[in-house]
Amino acid sequence: MCGGHGKVRSQQGFFMVERTCPTCHGRGEVIEKPCRACGGEGRVDQAQTLEVQVPPGVDSGTRIRVSGKGEAGPFGAPPGDLYIFLHVKRHKMFEREGTTLITRVPITFTTAALGGDVEIPGLDGQCHKIDIPAGIQSGKQLRKRGAGMPVLQGRGHGDLVVEIAVETPTKLSARQKELLRELQATETGDECPGSKGFFERLKEAWSGLAE
Repeated sequence: MCGGHGKVRSQQGFFMVERTCPTCHGRGEVIEKPCRACGGEGRVDQAQTLEVQVPPGVDSGTRIRVSGKGEAGPFGAPPGDLYIFLHVKRHKMFEREGTTLITRVPITFTTAALGGDVEIPGLDGQCHKIDIPAGIQSGKQLRKRGAGMPVLQGRGHGDLVVEIAVETPTKLSARQKELLRELQATETGDECPGSKGFFERLKEAWSGLAE
């Protein structure tokens, strides 16, 4: 119909209109006896397993492009590209904010009062020692530089942030209770300035209402 040009022309008044040939669909040739498997397109669906290299530091939504592994082009055209969008599974111990790793660590109240240290197993396979200062409170965050996630397509690592949770003991022996009562008997209120200040302000508020 098109004489192998892939396009046909038609006269419409004073204008010459050119359009794609409806017989060959712009290819300039027609396959008389097309393959039953591909219908003449030169491609068939086939399952394939690909091995894709995931760079360190990726996050949910990161896109990986694999050249030449997309859908095959019809009639011998080159294949397109494959785009893989990653979704990172939640970790049981760590939360992530960019390159920063966050974890919550419970410590005993004696460690909180006297100080100490804890060891956190990092994602890099190393144990990171975190120093606990004496008198630390629940909710306090301690930062370990360079112990977080690697920077995607860059150098270095983010930080590891440890949020402290002071745990109150629920099972005490008779001797432990005795020692705690002895400690309680020696308290002056200056050991916990936050509690002392709160009750002083509460007392002042009640005095103001009475007046």
